[in-house]
Amino acid sequence: MEAGKKRVVRRGFTLVELLVVIAIIGVLVGLLLPAVQAAREAARRMSCSNNFKQIGLAMHNYHSAYNQLPMQMGGTGNGGLSDVDAPSNPVQSNIAALGRLSYLVGLTPFFEQQALWEQISNPNQELVGGGVKSPAWPSMGPAPHPNTNTYVPWMTEIPALRCPSDPGVGLPAQGRTNYGACTGDSNYWHEQGPVSDALVPQSGNATNFRPSDRGFFAPRKTTMFRDVLDGMSNTIAAGEIITDLGDLDTRGRMRNDNSFQNVGPGGVRTKLVDPARPQFWQSGASGLPGGAGEGRGYEWANGYGIYSQMKTMAPPNTPCVMGGWTQSSGLLPPASRHQGGCHILMGDGAVKFVTDSIESGNQNTGPVWRDGTGIRAPGAPSPYGLWGALGTRASKEIIDSAF
Repeated sequence: MEAGKKRVVRRGFTLVELLVVIAIIGVLVGLLLPAVQAAREAARRMSCSNNFKQIGLAMHNYHSAYNQLPMQMGGTGNGGLSDVDAPSNPVQSNIAALGRLSYLVGLTPFFEQQALWEQISNPNQELVGGGVKSPAWPSMGPAPHPNTNTYVPWMTEIPALRCPSDPGVGLPAQGRTNYGACTGDSNYWHEQGPVSDALVPQSGNATNFRPSDRGFFAPRKTTMFRDVLDGMSNTIAAGEIITDLGDLDTRGRMRNDNSFQNVGPGGVRTKLVDPARPQFWQSGASGLPGGAGEGRGYEWANGYGIYSQMKTMAPPNTPCVMGGWTQSSGLLPPASRHQGGCHILMGDGAVKFVTDSIESGNQNTGPVWRDGTGIRAPGAPSPYGLWGALGTRASKEIIDSAF
């Protein structure tokens, strides 16, 4: 080595140092990922709340324009007749909507879907996948149905009607929705509504329906803000629902069991639930409908309970139990993919997050109905506590608890 020059020693990381650095990075990543996931879910939850807020604004603008709310299970045609009374093939025939349209159909021009509304409100020959239908679909479309899969508007996926946390997409659903109209704390005769008395004399549908007609929206009946005597800020207008993923989730795939009419929601909620996975039905459980297209939230335009309604009987995120057939009525609790609860839209347009543990009264009693006595008598306060009281529009319950 030449005189006056210093020797430079180049030294790298030792294996131990490298392993320590990798371990530290791994720990930091492990700590960071849950925070990132939580931040993303918070953003999705905020986006979902904003979607609901837009629906609330659309609802108020609709009422300002027409002095009434959009009808749940409205539309042209034989408004009071069930599928049993309808022609044998309502999908292929040119009959009109048969009183099955959801409240969302009327709201479309009020949440920036004017082009879609123009397709719906006028005769339409366009077919999904191309081609021309002759004769054309009638104004207000054909009856929404799991097999009505060539009518473009019903098959349209509307981003404003979807919760970003819900991964459901595509067939066998049509256009999905995560926001269902609140039809109260009772279900008696809600698959028909009151209209059939005029169409089928002596049927008694209106007489049967009237005592259980307690929600912000009512099937096949015009409702207005003036009907909400409990106060708009004390009454739920709509609630969040999940869409079925085909995985036997108790909130997305309904089970038929009419016994809740007598034993209450608590008497049926745990029947045939998988004990190892309490949020799923047992594989092969009886009473699960077999139709692939009969899932929760599968048809945004269909007003029947399973597709676009919710009720304040069983608390949020509990099993969906129907009264006997897919297009009947039932418990229909709201549900979401968010943690711990779901969003609800109040009548005044406020969006709130309700937890699964909201006080829900006596879950071992049936709902108010025509021949009920005591707590189930017509006009009685909701048997389902604070949760039920929030779902009734004019039962004079006092809301004195935070929710």
